[in-house]
Amino acid sequence: MLGPLVIDIQGTSISLEDRELLLHPLVGGVILFARNYLEVGQLDSLCRQIKHLRSPSLLVMVDQEGGRVQRFKNGFTLLPALGILGKIYDIDSCEALSLTRDCAWMMSSELLAAGVDLSLAPVLDINGAESEVIGSRAFHADSAVVSDLALAYIEAMHRCGMRSVAKHFPGHGSVVADSHKELPVDFRELKEIENNDLIPFVDVAKAGLAAVMMAHVSYPKIDKLPAGYSKVWISSILKSDYGFSGLVMSDDLTMTGAATYGSYIDRAHASFSAGCDSLLICNNRSAVEDLLSVNTSVFDEFELKNLELLRGVSVNRELRVLQSSEKWHRIRARIAALESGHYAH
Repeated sequence: MLGPLVIDIQGTSISLEDRELLLHPLVGGVILFARNYLEVGQLDSLCRQIKHLRSPSLLVMVDQEGGRVQRFKNGFTLLPALGILGKIYDIDSCEALSLTRDCAWMMSSELLAAGVDLSLAPVLDINGAESEVIGSRAFHADSAVVSDLALAYIEAMHRCGMRSVAKHFPGHGSVVADSHKELPVDFRELKEIENNDLIPFVDVAKAGLAAVMMAHVSYPKIDKLPAGYSKVWISSILKSDYGFSGLVMSDDLTMTGAATYGSYIDRAHASFSAGCDSLLICNNRSAVEDLLSVNTSVFDEFELKNLELLRGVSVNRELRVLQSSEKWHRIRARIAALESGHYAH
């Protein structure tokens, strides 16, 4: 069984320090960032290095949403922000759904062909006018439109062999603060959240959603604990009330919004206790070292789902083979046209 922790590495290849950490039994995956990427050949080599370390091999993941959150650019198709697809939906819903499937196909196919198992996508947050961190990362301000586009996106991901990770449950788009910098607080009642932010999560959960990533947001009318540490949100609402049986992942536990429980070991224990199956720990090497220094038996009491559930399956293992196909050229041209068309704002 793969370990429950997903950690980062420092550069464009695996250092001796990285290797030691990645061999730890608590680690099950690696998340890559722009600093880990130079060009396609280097990425392919890096993914092979990571996957040759262990058996079963570690998962490799990235945030490749499109727009301002796309870690790999040079050599990859530049993807639009999801919010552009929402703007097209307001004009022509059929065209928007078709483009959404094409964007998801391109994102998934290129990553899988380069050896990356999954992108942490799609964003299911509502594009609330006040949100500092979500904004155009979200499909739309209308939850019904978010559901419609998200279902098309996830279907296309699954057809390519990539699993889906919906974020950030139960919704990060209706608060002003950025959870990377502080703990956002949402003072709404549960009914209002259910009638808005939660609708896309409920809808996609019925469509075979593989995983959900939690939001570092506090909803005091529902629970005193932030969502990522809350048994009410994870075990009672998400799993019991909505019947979600997939994997539950924390957002990065080094973010300021996750600092409610002082030490990183306490944060990990609180997340697992609430019902998380996997924890994201990145951009803080000392935090990773703290967690990996504990006796693994500390977490043995938790029955966690295996990260193997998120393993990707590639049809085209080489990106150059994919990029020589007629379908790739057709869809790339269609996506590129968005940048010069009247839809791109």
